[in-house]
Amino acid sequence: MLGTPADAWYVWLGLATVSLALLGTATSLPTAAPPDPAPAARTVDAVASGPYASTAEHPLDAAAVRIDPAGIALRTDGGAVREPFSYGPVTPVPPDAGDLRAVLTGGRPARAFETPQALADRAARARQHAPEWRAAPDQLLVRHVTWGDVDVTLVG
Repeated sequence: MLGTPADAWYVWLGLATVSLALLGTATSLPTAAPPDPAPAARTVDAVASGPYASTAEHPLDAAAVRIDPAGIALRTDGGAVREPFSYGPVTPVPPDAGDLRAVLTGGRPARAFETPQALADRAARARQHAPEWRAAPDQLLVRHVTWGDVDVTLVG
């Protein structure tokens, strides 16, 4: 009789170790595909590249979102994916930016800012903030605003 007897303790120990390793690998695999930020980025590009002031909404199906002047990233349990914008830079608007948020949600720029230059300065400061992951809302809002010589695209 050649070979290792199946009742040897080290055979069972090795089999248990391999089984645990395979189980750990299987449970660590993502259960869903990562989100696709390309459609959201195309919506931002369509608004940003337009010659006139415009607004758009795009539904988001992600747990978290991170917007920077050059792109958007979406994250779910399946992973995180970033898509660059073709037109930009855009101005990310965090939920706590009252003046920019008011303009993004449809308010007149003249109500939130005293001058077009004040809007341009505030937008420039917003673009300098480090992007952070935030809970993703149901809708991504995009607004292209022109006021005097100021031309900005707000995204939030």
